[in-house]
Amino acid sequence: MHPMGIATVCLSGTLDDKLTAAAAAGFDGVEVFEPDLVAAADTPEAVRARCADLGLTIDLYQPFRDFEAVPPPLLAANLRRAELKFRVMERLGADLLLVCSSVHPDSVDDDDLAAEHLHLLSERAADHGVRIAYEALAWGRHVSTFDRAWRIVRRAGHPNLGLCLDTFHILSRGSDMSAIRVIPPEKLFFLQLADAPRLDMDVLQWSRHHRLFPGQGAFDLAGFLRTVLETGYTGPLSLEVFNDVFRQADPRVAAVDALRSLLGLQEAAGVDTALPAPPRLDGVAFVEIGAGAGADAEVAGALEALGFARSGAHRSKPVALWEQGSARILVNRAAAAEGATAVAAIAVESTDPPASARRAERLLAPILPREHRAGEADLAAVAAPGGTSVFFCRSDVEEGWRADFAPTGDPAASDSVLHGVDHVALTQQTDDFDGAALFYRTVFGLDPETPAEVAAPFGLMRSLSMADAAHRVRIALSVAAVRRGGWAPAVPHPQHVAFATGDIAAAARRLRDAGLLLEIPANYYEDLDARLAPPPGRLELLRANALLYDRDGDGEFLHCYTPVLGSRVFFEVVQRLGGHTGYGAPNAPVRMAAHRRDRLRRRA
Repeated sequence: MHPMGIATVCLSGTLDDKLTAAAAAGFDGVEVFEPDLVAAADTPEAVRARCADLGLTIDLYQPFRDFEAVPPPLLAANLRRAELKFRVMERLGADLLLVCSSVHPDSVDDDDLAAEHLHLLSERAADHGVRIAYEALAWGRHVSTFDRAWRIVRRAGHPNLGLCLDTFHILSRGSDMSAIRVIPPEKLFFLQLADAPRLDMDVLQWSRHHRLFPGQGAFDLAGFLRTVLETGYTGPLSLEVFNDVFRQADPRVAAVDALRSLLGLQEAAGVDTALPAPPRLDGVAFVEIGAGAGADAEVAGALEALGFARSGAHRSKPVALWEQGSARILVNRAAAAEGATAVAAIAVESTDPPASARRAERLLAPILPREHRAGEADLAAVAAPGGTSVFFCRSDVEEGWRADFAPTGDPAASDSVLHGVDHVALTQQTDDFDGAALFYRTVFGLDPETPAEVAAPFGLMRSLSMADAAHRVRIALSVAAVRRGGWAPAVPHPQHVAFATGDIAAAARRLRDAGLLLEIPANYYEDLDARLAPPPGRLELLRANALLYDRDGDGEFLHCYTPVLGSRVFFEVVQRLGGHTGYGAPNAPVRMAAHRRDRLRRRA
C-alpha cells in the first residue's frame, strides 16, 4: 500500500487545524504549504513534534519558486534563500523540497543553464539531507511540460534531484501520459493528485480556484495513476487541491472527503485498497420523510391523492408505511420539527447489505447508532452529506424491515398509476455539493451523468445526477452557487421524491382533483410549441394536465409536481418514453417560479 498524503493547502484553518483534520481522517502524511508554516505561531520543531504525536509524516515542503535559469545576481539571492529554507526543513524534519519551474521574467530559455543551476541547488540540499523534486508548472515561463522537466533533471544528473508529477499540470495541458513510462522510478520523487472540471479559461486561474478531489472532475486520474505505478513508483499518493470552497469549509469534513476520494481513485485504478466491491443495487426500498406535526397531514394527503395506501404502522415508532406498486414511503412524525419536512433517509435494495455497510465504513461513512427493540430489523444506516441517512436492506427477506410494520388493512387503490421511485432529488449547501456527489459515487457505486447548469429565477443552479448501470437507483443533486435568501418563503434547500408512472395524465388528474397539482403558466406551452413543436395532441395533453416536457434523441420525458409540502419536500411524477434518461433540467426555472407563486398564494 502506498502512503496517502494531503497538502495543507487543501484545507481550511490554521496549520494545527489542518494537521488535526488530516490525522483524524486517516491520512499517513502531509505536504506542508509554506504560507501555513509562516503564519503558524509554533516553531518548526513544535510542528514536527505535533505531526509525530498525530502519527503524520511530513512528506514534502513546498513551494520553492523562480529558482533556475536566472542571471547571476538573482541566482546568488536564490541560493541564499534556499540555504535558509533548508535549515527550516531540518528543524521541521522534512527532507523533500518542491521546486516549481520558474515564471520569473528574467529567467532564460536555456535547458543547460537550468540543469546547471538545479545541480548546484541539489549539491547544497545534500549537505542538509534534503532532496529536490522539480515540477513543471503548466504556466511555467519556459518549462511547462513534465517531459521537458525530465530532460533537465536527467541532464543535471544529481542523485538528490528528481521529478514531482502533478496531475493538474499534466492533464490540463493534454500531455501524453505514456511518456511517463520512460522515467526510472528512482527519479520519480513525488506524485501530486488533483481532479478538475473541463473549463475553457486561463490555466493559472483554473488551477488556483477550480481543482477538485479525485472523482469529482473530468480528468482520467485512474489511467494516470496506473501509468505512474507501472513505472515502479513507491512514494506517497498525495492530494494537492486549490479550491475556494474547500479552503473555507470545515477542515474535518473536507479531509474525510479527500481521503474518500483517494480510496475511490485507487479502486478505479486497480490498486488494492481492501474495499469490498459495491454490491448490485436493485432499486429504492423506501424513502423516509420526516414530517412534523401539521406537515404529516400534508404529506399523507398528497400520498393518498396519488393513490398510495397506508399499508402499515410501525410497531414501536410513530412511522407510517405508504405503498403503491414498488414505491414505498415512510412518514416519520418524530423525525422533524412542527411544520417541517425533510428526506430523512433513503433505503436501497442491496444484494448484500452487510457488504454495502462494510464498504461504506471503509469509505469513512461510519454506521449510525440506531435504537431498535428486540425482534425489530437491525438495519445498517450511514450518514450522507446534507443530513440524509442511507440504509442498505433487502425487502424480500422474511425478517426484513417490512416485518416491523403491523398491517393496517387499508386497501391499495384499484387503479394504481405509480409503479416505483424514479429518483430522489436533494438540494445541497454549497460546501456539501462536491462531497455529496463523491459520497454517492463511491459508497453506492453510482456513475455520474452529464452535469448541468440552469439559470434559475433566483440564481445559477448546478446539478449532477448519478445512477447505477441499470438505472434502478438514481440520485439527483443540485446546488445554488450563491444564495442570499430563499427561492420561496421558508423553503430551505428543497428536496423531492419522483415517482415513475406509465400514465402521467391519470396521475396529474388525481392531483388536480385533490387541489395538489402545481399549475404551469400558459407562456410555457407557447414557448414549448415554438421550441420543440410537439404534435398538437401531445401539446394539448400537456397543457390540460399542467405537464412539463423534455425531449432528446433517445426519447421523451413528461413530469408534473405537487406544491411544497411542509417546509421543503414535494413530489414529482415522471413518465419516460423511449430511452430518455434525463431529469427535465430545462424546465427547472419554470417549476421553481411556479412553486414560489404557489407558496405565496397559499400563505396569503
